[in-house]
Parts: sequence; structure tokens; C-alpha cells
Amino acid sequence: MSNSILLRPFKHNDTIFNNRMAMAPMTRSRAGNEGNLATEQMAIYYADRADAGLIITEGTVVSTKAAGFINVPGIYSEEQTESWKQVTQAVHDKGGKIFVQLWHTGRLSHPDLHNGALPHAPSAINPEAKAFVATGFIDTVTPKEMTVAEIKATVLDFKNSTKNAVEAGFDGVELHAANGYLFHQFFNGTSNIRTDEYGGSIENRARILFETLDALNGVIDYSKVGVRLNPSMHGVQGMTVDQDTIPTHEYIVNRLNDYGLAYVHLTEPFTDVSEVPYAVAQVAKHFRPIYKGLLMINKGFTKETGNQVLTDGDADMVAYGVPFIANPDLVERFKQDAPLNKADQSTFYTFTAEGYNDYPKMNA
Repeated sequence: MSNSILLRPFKHNDTIFNNRMAMAPMTRSRAGNEGNLATEQMAIYYADRADAGLIITEGTVVSTKAAGFINVPGIYSEEQTESWKQVTQAVHDKGGKIFVQLWHTGRLSHPDLHNGALPHAPSAINPEAKAFVATGFIDTVTPKEMTVAEIKATVLDFKNSTKNAVEAGFDGVELHAANGYLFHQFFNGTSNIRTDEYGGSIENRARILFETLDALNGVIDYSKVGVRLNPSMHGVQGMTVDQDTIPTHEYIVNRLNDYGLAYVHLTEPFTDVSEVPYAVAQVAKHFRPIYKGLLMINKGFTKETGNQVLTDGDADMVAYGVPFIANPDLVERFKQDAPLNKADQSTFYTFTAEGYNDYPKMNA
């Protein structure tokens, strides 16, 4: 199995990747400092996992308004940009590649994170979910509906953060358009009831994503841009699949073919959607015929199932999340068919060193 397709180097867009394993973006809330800067401990964390084909960082906010979790890093200020250079350098020194995931949480936030101001969203609809603040997870509130001017300003926030990512030495950026966050909120008819150019039709609800991509023209080559989508997310973080959800994502994925992206990153359903009307239970299989570029798939894959989805031709890379948290040497463990460390979920977001850089390697 050590010679499996998952572990072989491959070339895409003139870039050679160590293997077809990506480290999925995962919030860790370790930027608990003034200015929400990347830290030396974060550099160690990512560098330890640099033998992945590609590292995608934790969600990194594009403005103060974008935050929906406490202690998450940003990349909108000069100081933040400078702080990320130690991370990219550490990963590159180990021969790795790293993209930063650019993030706006939209309505999945709370006034406690915005000096009492309401979070922004496409429409004033409470997702009835949780935001992560200093006291832990608390109920969301009804957000403020964004004006057109605020939408345009948000597009520029993504453009500015992309400029900063290039300056910080990242190999590329991933736009987080999944998991119930801002872009996804625009896509979905249950979270977007606008009647202007950003609501109503499929084209209008997808408009903000393509305006953002167009704004990146000249800032970064599109071959260094990924987009993450979660088409069949249902019953989680306020998202509901309706009759327009899959057609909307089909429209988006098809249009993304025009950009020559680094990849499209899809997530299989978080919950069982086999009985959910209009949902797609096998996301990679459904969207593979639509997307012509590199397709990455995520959610609960093992070494065996990862190899299978690649062998079947339904994806080109597999993103692993929790296994990378607990196993900094996950690639080597897969090569040797070695047992995996078990992740301690209680330390995923604890702001401390525990459960971050203390998981043992096989030969440590």
C-alpha cells in the first residue's frame, strides 16, 4: 500500500506535489494575542506536517468584521502579514506547500466579537447556531443585512488579504465558500432572501463569489487559488438543502472551470442526507463530471477510502482533517501502515499548548 496512488508525487499546473494528501483547514484558535498574529507555535505546527502534498491553513479572517471565533488569526493587517512569514518559511524549509484559507463567517458570529455590533450577513435571518467567544460557544443572534456597499467592501477585503498572502509567502489562497459561512449564506435560499442583484436567481446568489474571484485578477495567478464548497450541507450551522441548492452549486462549479484554478475543494455531507429531498449523498461522484480541473474531496476519509476515491477517478486529492491534528507524521504513518494517534477533541480550541504540538511522532 505504500506505493498507493494517495502517496505518489504528482504534477498539476506545473507544480509537483509530494503526494495527493492535503491537510484540511481546521480552526485551532491559537492566535490568542493582541492583533491575532500567527505565532512561532503555529509555525512549528504547520512545518511538522509539511510532507503533506498541500497544507491549507485554518480559516484566516479577512477583516475584523469577518471573525466568528475568538483567537483566530487574520491576514488583513501589516503586522499579521509579517507574522505569517515565519509560518510559510518554516513549511518551505521542510519542502512543503501551503495555502491560506481566507474566511468571513458572516452571520455565524456574535456581537461579543464585534464590540456589540451585529455580525453581517446576506439577510437578517438568525442561523440558530453557535458562535465561539471568550466564554465558549453561545447562541447566534439575528445579523444585520449587508448593504451593497458593504458587500463591495467585503470583496475588497478578500482582495487585500490575497495581496497580503502573496507578500507573506503563501503558495496560494483558498476562498472559504462552504460550511455555512458568508459566501455559502449568499448561495442558499434559506439564508439569502434578498431581492437585489445579490439575491433571487442562482446567478445573483453566486455573484459575490465571482466578483471576489474577478477582483483577484492581477493580484495572484488563478492557478494559485482554490475554492471550497459544501453542496449537501444540511441541518448544520443553519444550512438547509432546498430545490435550488444543488443546481446553484452545479452552476458555480461549472463556471469555476473558466478560471484555471489550483483546485475546487468539496466536502462530503456532514450528516446523513440519504433521505433529504434534493440533497446529493455522494458529492465527489456527482461533481466530478462537471469540474475539469483538480478536484479535492474531504470528510472522514481513511487511507483505504482515500485511495479508493482516487482510484475510482472521483477526485484528484484527498484532504484529511482530524488525523493531521493528532498525527504530525500522518503521511509517514500511512506509508508504513502504522497505527494512528487518537485526537483529543477537548483540546481542539483551548488556546493552550496542550493538544497542539505535543502529539508524538512515531520515531520521536
